[in-house]
Amino acid sequence: MEQLPAGRYRVLRSTNATLKSYHGRPFYLRQATDTLLLSLADTAQAQQVPLGRRHSTLLLSRRFDLDVFTLPFKIRPARAPLPVQLNTSFNAALYVGRRLDFYHVTTPPRHRLGTAPFVRDTGIGYGLFTGLGAAVINPDVTRQQTAIAEYEGLVGHIGAAVIYDARVFNVGLAAGLDHLFGPDRRHWIYQHRPWFGVLFGLDLN
Repeated sequence: MEQLPAGRYRVLRSTNATLKSYHGRPFYLRQATDTLLLSLADTAQAQQVPLGRRHSTLLLSRRFDLDVFTLPFKIRPARAPLPVQLNTSFNAALYVGRRLDFYHVTTPPRHRLGTAPFVRDTGIGYGLFTGLGAAVINPDVTRQQTAIAEYEGLVGHIGAAVIYDARVFNVGLAAGLDHLFGPDRRHWIYQHRPWFGVLFGLDLN
């Protein structure tokens, strides 16, 4: 069975009276097979909470999150003379935010003493990102001002994202702004204009 990571938690709901008494208060928790060890400080003596049959508890853990992710595409709202654009150029970013993990701890009706409970983890996050990418630059997106027919321009981007932990990787939604580097930035119709996208990333911590 899975084990709960040792750390700081809050009880959102529980069928156990002892755990209910901790509702709304942060506490430190360790799991010892079928028993949870709780204390209000990591150095304090732990209170043992055996998990009986038909047990159900929902715990919340908060932590700092650091990710690296790619944006496989960006959706740019319509800008004259172009309609809505779907850009698939390379984009990467460093994300810093807050991670919320919801742990659902349950035991079956025939739970046996000494058997670990089932632990299901659902993780979501929110935060800010910054990074670099590429954008296709041509006369259509520079009001016919570029001297080169078409090239891949270097852009820096910043924005906010919401992430869902899919275990193997993280997936989420992002919204941001681009800054084109180079002389055509004065004419680029998407300079500092909002875009929306889907991201895929790896959790670095």
